Amino acid sequence: MRALLPILTLSLVCGCTAPQPSGRGAERWTPATIATSAYEATPSFSPDGREMIYLAADRGFEAWRLLRSTCVDGAWSPPAPPPFAATVGVIEADPGFTPDGRGLYFVSARHDRSNADFDIYHVTRGADGAWGEPERLPKPVNSAEAELLPRADAEGRLYFGSARPGGLGKSDIYVATRDAANGWSVDNLGPPVNSSANEYEAEVSRDGQSLIVVSDRDGRSHLYRFLRIGGLWVEAGRVPAREAVFQVGPSLSPRGEKLLFAQADGRRSGEIFLTALKPDSAEPWPPKC
Repeated sequence: MRALLPILTLSLVCGCTAPQPSGRGAERWTPATIATSAYEATPSFSPDGREMIYLAADRGFEAWRLLRSTCVDGAWSPPAPPPFAATVGVIEADPGFTPDGRGLYFVSARHDRSNADFDIYHVTRGADGAWGEPERLPKPVNSAEAELLPRADAEGRLYFGSARPGGLGKSDIYVATRDAANGWSVDNLGPPVNSSANEYEAEVSRDGQSLIVVSDRDGRSHLYRFLRIGGLWVEAGRVPAREAVFQVGPSLSPRGEKLLFAQADGRRSGEIFLTALKPDSAEPWPPKC
């Protein structure tokens, strides 16, 4: 986290200096029961749409934690930490359900008392619905630097951002694959996904054919869309959003037709917004409660 925290903090400060009008087709989505004057982002939903786990942070973007809300009597419940969350004071973020709902990836500094290093953890859900104990992924997935926003597609490929040495910029997007015999292997996605700037978050569609990347390649953190065509990633342009504030925490719908992301909204430091990537999409998402 040492390399990435200044980037995120600067983006937050730059994004909250003044109220902004609603931006470019995106609508604020944050349910009333979880919305605060602070920061909410990266909502991830169970496959049945009845459970949401997300990142909550203070206005200074210094204290991050995981919160959980469930659909009860037609409304999202008041949030509480999921049972596997670390104690208050430990920084945790970026929850992402696996496509089958049997597991969840997130990043945590529970192994580092200084809260300076984020690593990727995985927690499994049993047949009875109970969560197990989180397990820290081994090297080469985790490194001595920060890893952010771990996201798995239906084939089990795990995408994430990392500030590890050897990338094209200060941080890059990587993909990890696991072989039963040889364990994990990790590859840099290379250009055009990565650049000499900072690419530090990547959300992948369930089918692995669409990628939303957070990058500051234009001077501020915005969302960039990539499509896999003929086995290669091709840039498909920026996701329309407010130019004057940063966007982070992308969450794609199962069909990749809609997107949730976080950005400043007036005096609120971070709210969750919804936009359609496919015009006139009828995909029933986010889940209605």
